[in-house]
Amino acid sequence: MSADRANSAELEQRLLELIEPIVRSEGLILVELQNRSEHSGYVLRLFVDRPEGGVTLDECTVVSRQVSDLLDVEDLIPGSFRLEVSSPGLERRLKARREYELFAGRNAKVVVNRAEEEGRDILIGKLMGLQGDDVLIELDGRVRAVPLSQVAQANLVID
Repeated sequence: MSADRANSAELEQRLLELIEPIVRSEGLILVELQNRSEHSGYVLRLFVDRPEGGVTLDECTVVSRQVSDLLDVEDLIPGSFRLEVSSPGLERRLKARREYELFAGRNAKVVVNRAEEEGRDILIGKLMGLQGDDVLIELDGRVRAVPLSQVAQANLVID
């Protein structure tokens, strides 16, 4: 691993350690943290959500102010940067294992890879969480277990 990538990973880990408690204190979860240089400069982007319901603009503003104040004190990011705090959206993509548990009970669309010649299945039903390495989804009153390794994509869907 190059020194730049190692430093970036260390910075991201330190940012997570500082930011997650702030987000949790507001009753939210940190879904994703992105820190990167873009053409307009350095950007720290936070996506926050609530397992039940959604996140409001006011909640994003509160988190933004608290994180901004903390980062001003900690001075982890050299130079100027732009902080963005937002919701991942109503039909957000599920990326991490923990999200399948956090959003259990919500409707989801799960795209499943089958054998190469058979293509994909699209399952729309109630997400029931994880059991071992299987995603559980209720379809027409029956629970189906899908190996997480075969999930090409999963999103929450609006009722």
